[in-house]
Amino acid sequence: MVPGDRQEITQEITHGDHDPVVCAPRNTLSGEVHWRDDIASLVFPVVGHGAICAVHRGAFRTLLGAEPTPEACLGHFRRFERAFRAAADAKIARRGILPGVSLHLTSRDIARKLLEDAQIANGE
Repeated sequence: MVPGDRQEITQEITHGDHDPVVCAPRNTLSGEVHWRDDIASLVFPVVGHGAICAVHRGAFRTLLGAEPTPEACLGHFRRFERAFRAAADAKIARRGILPGVSLHLTSRDIARKLLEDAQIANGE
């Protein structure tokens, strides 16, 4: 697939130990990070996994310490994108999430990676 091509995908969001929740098919740009009002979440593609990862507004509320706007969520993601992507990869590995099945990150998933990055930066 060429970046920028549109594709029809069915999104499944895993919630903890529960069965995946299937969302309505949507047209999305591959590689695009964006806000989805219908699920109050930032979504981004998980490279090499063939699915998306969602981060709910509530997770950003915890991370930012205030009621976040979609713009604030996107800004926080861009600032710490490496940690978000590492958190998604770690959750996929930890939970054994199959390729093509989408997932969501909690504030704990993200905070864990932010803490690891800070410890590595400080030589711990």
